[in-house]
Amino acid sequence: MLKAEKITRKFGEVSVLKGVDLTIEQGEIVSIVGSSGAGKSTLLHILGTLDKPDSGAIYLNDEALLKLTSKHLAAFRNKNMGFIFQFHHLLPEFDAIENVSIPGWIAGASKRSIRERAAYLLETLGLANRMTHKPGELSGGEQQRVAVARALINKPAIVFADEPTGNLDSKNARELHQLFVKINRETQTSFLIVTHNEELAALSGRTLHMKDGLIV
Repeated sequence: MLKAEKITRKFGEVSVLKGVDLTIEQGEIVSIVGSSGAGKSTLLHILGTLDKPDSGAIYLNDEALLKLTSKHLAAFRNKNMGFIFQFHHLLPEFDAIENVSIPGWIAGASKRSIRERAAYLLETLGLANRMTHKPGELSGGEQQRVAVARALINKPAIVFADEPTGNLDSKNARELHQLFVKINRETQTSFLIVTHNEELAALSGRTLHMKDGLIV
């Protein structure tokens, strides 16, 4: 489903990615682990088309992503990819259901259908009574669950998660791990997760180790 070929990336004179090849099948949960500076987050951002490589190719469901115009790539990314980061990046002026709905609004879906799906996702994630609360009124774990719902609102083929539990305590981190597995089993959504958390990596179907800009 997702295929990357010979991905390279330099920052100044520092070569961060040195020709990475990677394939992720539909329905897989894949974790990438490695020491700080190994290139994990850089690779995830490039695969999610949030950054561009210096060379290489990326395909999602046979679509050559790096050949799309910026406008078409943004629309493709919004429809087919979800993102979860260590810091939830929720908009403080919007409540939970509005934050979840934003990618659907951008995609042009009807506000009613998106709101219904957002409500369904929040209820599924245990936030039925928190839908009208703004981020400042939610706990860290609740905010991250809102971010998960937002990542799923457009039924993406793949979710990219960059240190998603890095800002959570062990209980909330464990619950989020189990949530990823549950979502994956029920929807066959693929996950690519960059993490230092060994427990989260152990729940993945496959764990890749990065060192010095390569998968080893």
